Amino acid sequence: MRLVVALGGNALLKRGEPVSADAQRRNVRLAAVQLAKVAAGNELVIVHGNGPQVGLLALEQATMPQAEHFPLDVLDAESEGMIGYTIEQELGNELPSERACATLLTMVEVSAADPAFAHPTKPIGAVYTLAQAQAMIAEKGWTMARDGDSYRRVVPSPKPVRLLEMQAVRWLLEKGAVVICAGGGGIPVVEAQDGRYCGAEAVVDKDASAALLAAAIDADLLVIATDVPGVFRDWGTPSARLVRRVSPDALGAQAFAAGSMAPKVKAACEFAKHSGRRAVIGALGQIDALIAGTAGTSVDCAYAESVEEEVKGQG
Repeated sequence: MRLVVALGGNALLKRGEPVSADAQRRNVRLAAVQLAKVAAGNELVIVHGNGPQVGLLALEQATMPQAEHFPLDVLDAESEGMIGYTIEQELGNELPSERACATLLTMVEVSAADPAFAHPTKPIGAVYTLAQAQAMIAEKGWTMARDGDSYRRVVPSPKPVRLLEMQAVRWLLEKGAVVICAGGGGIPVVEAQDGRYCGAEAVVDKDASAALLAAAIDADLLVIATDVPGVFRDWGTPSARLVRRVSPDALGAQAFAAGSMAPKVKAACEFAKHSGRRAVIGALGQIDALIAGTAGTSVDCAYAESVEEEVKGQG
């Protein structure tokens, strides 16, 4: 089976944890144990988020003279290499020595005319209180948005159009390698009229890039691994229900929190509709069951009706 697994930011750094090398290494080590379970006997491509990491790099840049600032696309590349290295090393420690892992810096084409550039929505970096967020707006000119009970910086998140390194991904898969690519959604670039590419000041959503990648390589399954058991209706209330199986049209008609579950739902629905294959959203710790279809939220055009189950203890 050819699998694309999109690792959410919480697989690398738990909410509220310091953005430190030790914390990231600890979480990646746990993720690697789960990923190694499904690497045997399957072709595996891993996509990961980079929100906390690229946000930290951007915050460090803000302390430097303006002339020394690196743009977001360069910081995306830096975080993609940094996180990819950690995943590659920890996963390699779990796999047989003959199974190769390769981290591929991946550029993703976006449109310069994408309206997302005028409407930042992608959360990056640390969480702030209202007072801290207001101070960041005044001091650094950042755009801030609510994230649960806190606030985070938001940046443009244009839609991925094409991954430029697709041929390299296919070559690596043909050789049996586990491929780690499109980290942080990939490095956003735009194509000029002369055909040359240049970087874009943005962070692409990793779930959107994972769905695009999965369709391009004819993946059998897209797994969007996060820190919750799946997609819930009425989350946080006594009537919360886990959506077990659902069609992309039915799930896409529902409203979910922007910046958290909404992009995951959208990516799963787009892959299922365009490929005719299944996508699943759920907890990384249940990855075996996600693949088997016995856990998480499975999205497939073959489902005629939604199946939900009540979840105790919410509200």
